[in-house]
Amino acid sequence: MIKAAIIGGTGIYSPDALENRREVLQQTKFGVVAVTVGSYKGVELAFIPRHGAKHSVPPHLVNYRANILALYKLGVRNILATAAVGSLNYDFKPGHFVLVDQFLDFTKSRPATLYEGGDMGVVHCDMTVPYCPRLRSAVMEAANGLQYQVSNGGVYVCTEGPRFETAAEISVYKLLGGDVVGMTSVPEVCLARELGMCYATVATITNFAAGISPTILTHSEVYEVMKNNTASVRQLLLESTLLIEKQAKECDCARILEEIEVKL
Repeated sequence: MIKAAIIGGTGIYSPDALENRREVLQQTKFGVVAVTVGSYKGVELAFIPRHGAKHSVPPHLVNYRANILALYKLGVRNILATAAVGSLNYDFKPGHFVLVDQFLDFTKSRPATLYEGGDMGVVHCDMTVPYCPRLRSAVMEAANGLQYQVSNGGVYVCTEGPRFETAAEISVYKLLGGDVVGMTSVPEVCLARELGMCYATVATITNFAAGISPTILTHSEVYEVMKNNTASVRQLLLESTLLIEKQAKECDCARILEEIEVKL
């Protein structure tokens, strides 16, 4: 049984730490997804590189629906994701880890739901607590064990991309309470929620956002910071997967299924 899945963002493209790896091609109504399945310390896990193995898929074209549905069909009910983000908060400096707990959605053109009416019906999914407190508790326990500094809580501003934001946009996001800005958490977290799956994101600060940073922003800067932190992020998520079932903290992520008949 696959206990959990890791969705790797920028810089996290390889499941090298997994043993006995095999590739599973999972068919979904939204497309076929190549999922790597393997084990870590005896626990079976799944892995998907969000942007492809060579970062060939931009954030606005990621097939989020296929990815999440593929994991669901494989029996996964816990997802830990990584994200490279810019900082709107002076306390969150480059290289810092943030375990986000809320989001602001500024995406524009992405399919945002698995249920599009007709035979599928319409679902109005509760998002009061979008990021699973049980998974977040597991991540914090793992971080303490590894002696990593992780800020527990932060508002993720999700933009459409692939361009970076203007200084004016960042000023507005900051006024609205945003702490970090990225391009991938939405609709990923929403789709997982629609299926009653537990989902959490560990965000790595790669730079200060536009207008806060004294220099212009470049993708190479983002990639370089992520490359330097890849081993730490991977270790944090892997160790977190071993602690999920030990958490006393409860969540209501699966309660959405009391109202939804999954037909996918």
